[in-house]
Amino acid sequence: MNPVIGLDIAKGESQGQAFLDKSKPYGKSFEIIHTREGLELFHHFLKDVEAKAGH
Repeated sequence: MNPVIGLDIAKGESQGQAFLDKSKPYGKSFEIIHTREGLELFHHFLKDVEAKAGH
């Protein structure tokens, strides 16, 4: 698999969508708040996507 995370960066918060492979979305789109806690949650999400994709 070739996982990809698409991000739409904005001031204060960002939107994202993960894909495990081409045309295979992983969950729903998500919001990232630009705080320490929000970025920690995003980091955990990235680790989850990596594990699911076998990386």
